[in-house]
Amino acid sequence: MNQSNRRTLLQTGVAVAVAQALPLTARAQAPGAEPRFAPQVGAWRRFEVTTTVAVADAKGATQLWLPVPDLNNDYQRSLGDSWTGNAARARLVSDRKAGLRMLHAEFQAGETAPTLTLVSRVQTRGRAVDWSKSLAAPGVAHEDPAVLKANLGPTELQPVDGVVRKTALAATQGATTDVEKVRALYDWMVANTYREPKTRGCGTGDIKVMLETGALGGKCADLSALFVAMCRSVGVPARDVYGLRVAPCAFGYRELGGNPAKLTGAQHCRAEVYLSQYGWVAMDPADVLKVMRQEKPEWIRDARNPLIAPVNKALFGSWEGNWVGWNTAHDIRLPGSGAKSTLPFLMYPQGQNDAGRFDELAPDSFRYTIAARELTA
Repeated sequence: MNQSNRRTLLQTGVAVAVAQALPLTARAQAPGAEPRFAPQVGAWRRFEVTTTVAVADAKGATQLWLPVPDLNNDYQRSLGDSWTGNAARARLVSDRKAGLRMLHAEFQAGETAPTLTLVSRVQTRGRAVDWSKSLAAPGVAHEDPAVLKANLGPTELQPVDGVVRKTALAATQGATTDVEKVRALYDWMVANTYREPKTRGCGTGDIKVMLETGALGGKCADLSALFVAMCRSVGVPARDVYGLRVAPCAFGYRELGGNPAKLTGAQHCRAEVYLSQYGWVAMDPADVLKVMRQEKPEWIRDARNPLIAPVNKALFGSWEGNWVGWNTAHDIRLPGSGAKSTLPFLMYPQGQNDAGRFDELAPDSFRYTIAARELTA
């Protein structure tokens, strides 16, 4: 081998080695690379999520309620929670029926600078249904009928009759199996609804108003709520799963990841449906719509676009493990708040004092931060 060929071979080998060593994100964003988005079950990852609150304007007695991871299943395991601060009383509150845990902290009226830091450790991994296998496969458990029944009913903002059922029946016309119905509803969502960047936070999930006004734009709490309610209305158990993105997307999609150092705007609601052949299956049409609207400066309206198509395909049955789920609860009463109304969901820190409720969508004035780090040891 002459020196020139040897040098070329060495350079090629080094280039291959470097490309293989690069994170998938870098490879996915390489010029000319084909877009790829294919979450798999994979290995467990461990994260530590820290929520820190330092109330700036203490007026009388202060109370805080912080969501805590409450999912233990085949894609997430809670590893424990701890907290510090100057609360007169702080305790974990659980509602097993609703599938909800929160940290409730109470501060005395004389406390001028209420502070609270919550650290939650959790394991998470990707999900990907194997459409070639069914519940007949060994080791797959059937769901409790009471859980399925609960996930067929309405919530305060998610009716399953009237305009919701009418819309769902039209969208699923001709579908006979649950899989066909869910597929039709997922496709209907991608074709007819849209991400509205101007919506505050993740939205409210008031789907009746969306359908009656024809204003089918919103964010994940609106879009997932609509998908879930329509599934329920045609007899398919479904639920919203409220959580937080804690790491960048491994496939290079900016909008499908979070900045671990600053997660105050990284809340994200996903969805699950129960299919009798497969158990609970991951769904996320809201993220398809987010990528269509915000991944590029221009709004991509065609789901067949090469950038969108892999996401649209994968999020029907899978999702990436860079996200931590808080809960699946609706219509929540915060203990000790005295409020007569309920929260549609608990995905953000909540607080109040003698001056009233804090704005959970304004972390800079509420004075909270959320950060995460991946644990490797």
